Amino acid sequence: VVPPPVGAGGRGLVVRTGAIPRGRAPMHVRSKTTAWDGKGWRRQRKGRVSRPRRVRERIPASHPQTRARDQGAHPRIAMAVHSPLLRPTNVKKDPKPKEALEVRGGSVLEGHARISGAKNSALAVLAGTLLCGTTSVLRMVPELRDIRRMCDVLESIGAKVEIQVDERRTGGGASLIVDASRIHNPAPAEDAVRSLRASFFVLGPLLARLKEAVVPLPGGCDIGARPVDLHVRGLEALGAQIEIKHGCVHATTRGLVGAKIYLDYPSVGATETLMMAAALADGETTIENVAQEPEVVDLANYLVSMGACVRGAGTNSITINGVKKLHETEFTVIPDRIEAGTFLVAGAITHSSITLSPVIPRHLTAVIAKLHSIGCKVSLEGPDCVRLTPAEILRPADITTMPFPGFPTDMQPQFMALLTQSNGTSVVRETVFENRMKHVQELQRLGAHIKLSGSQATVDGGCHDQAALLARHAAVIEVTGRRDVGALSLSGTHVKASDLRAGAALLLAGLAAEGTTTIEGLHHMDRGYERLDEKLCRLGADVRRVALPGS
Repeated sequence: VVPPPVGAGGRGLVVRTGAIPRGRAPMHVRSKTTAWDGKGWRRQRKGRVSRPRRVRERIPASHPQTRARDQGAHPRIAMAVHSPLLRPTNVKKDPKPKEALEVRGGSVLEGHARISGAKNSALAVLAGTLLCGTTSVLRMVPELRDIRRMCDVLESIGAKVEIQVDERRTGGGASLIVDASRIHNPAPAEDAVRSLRASFFVLGPLLARLKEAVVPLPGGCDIGARPVDLHVRGLEALGAQIEIKHGCVHATTRGLVGAKIYLDYPSVGATETLMMAAALADGETTIENVAQEPEVVDLANYLVSMGACVRGAGTNSITINGVKKLHETEFTVIPDRIEAGTFLVAGAITHSSITLSPVIPRHLTAVIAKLHSIGCKVSLEGPDCVRLTPAEILRPADITTMPFPGFPTDMQPQFMALLTQSNGTSVVRETVFENRMKHVQELQRLGAHIKLSGSQATVDGGCHDQAALLARHAAVIEVTGRRDVGALSLSGTHVKASDLRAGAALLLAGLAAEGTTTIEGLHHMDRGYERLDEKLCRLGADVRRVALPGS
């Protein structure tokens, strides 16, 4: 006989004489009725113990009590052994084996790649569904780990999320139906928020809908500091009282009121958080020096489709007139410009001609301009379709990352991999995230000639003699039937992705390398690219997932 579980309440476990075989019970249980009172076993006074009426039930043959009786054991002891309360709770299921990508270089790509919906836009729009008191239907949402985590965050608040996947769609993607009519919890699940930076966007909608929010400070890829002070100061200007303690942002308000806000830096996250909060604020809000990224414009279009009044998205100033409530809507997320840019680089680095759709060409202006300066040609095949025609010889280029409409920081690692195959020396400067150069060391393991100084990398393509390079290029095609792997031959080896875009850069370098490249850290790429390996295989690349030894 064991004491009852803590918190059982009442008198605790009551044991009656004869409940278990004589000789196995404590001496004081054998002849008297006793009860556990939290400190020890106490005798019960006569007539004070109420015994519930016994109800005879038919017990199935598979029940542990029946099996124990058939085997000669006492049924109550058998029931104790099989009780869920007594089963070990620290037994862990076998984790899924860690996977890596094996990439065999030298393949020529050919065909059409279908671009998925923009992850960064879908995450912000999912947070925006909390503003709606009814249902939102979202189309072209990529099937990614980060999207699943965001759905977990919404469900922990009280929203209902239904995912509909059309298996017939070769480009992937899904439709999400989000019902936020009964959200009640101002504190989303901590583990989900800490592993996904975009989940911090729920701070603004929760404050607008529930007048309260407790959101853990965010996580995400380790590419540098991404402070939330702009979010906090902007919300305080709208009338929120905010305190940061124990790793969480505690925000309350009696009602948000429109204000004039100036952002010290055009932060995408701060712009989106404040725009969502101001959508239900009382009065007019003007935000200056805002981010102009296409994902910000897409969120503004989603809010407008629900009845919000948002003007100026895509410029450096946004004006929001608050409304009392928003209505249900159906919305399609924009194509992912970073995925499209990654496929354009894949064609350029393998000297292959490929087409992409759907894309919005103006979202790729900086990327296309840089590809033209390197020697490639990008032409329109339709209103949402582009074709990449590769250059025979890749020219060097200088790249400096900047907020949109400048060159995107999310394309910097991929272009660095491309520039290792150029005919000359290139310089890459990172001005957005201070730690976004971790892929340099892994590219060097593949044989790249890169010198790193702080946030500036000098990339040497290796061959400066154009005539010799053309002769080598022609010789390789004549002997092997394949295009040349580049000015400087990279050699396949074992590398590790440190973040999402670093993984994409290593994959592209592996396509251009001699031999086989094995890339660890595949979970990073699964966060932001929908079925990237499958799409590349359909174009002719030799890419496959493998289980890591000992995982």
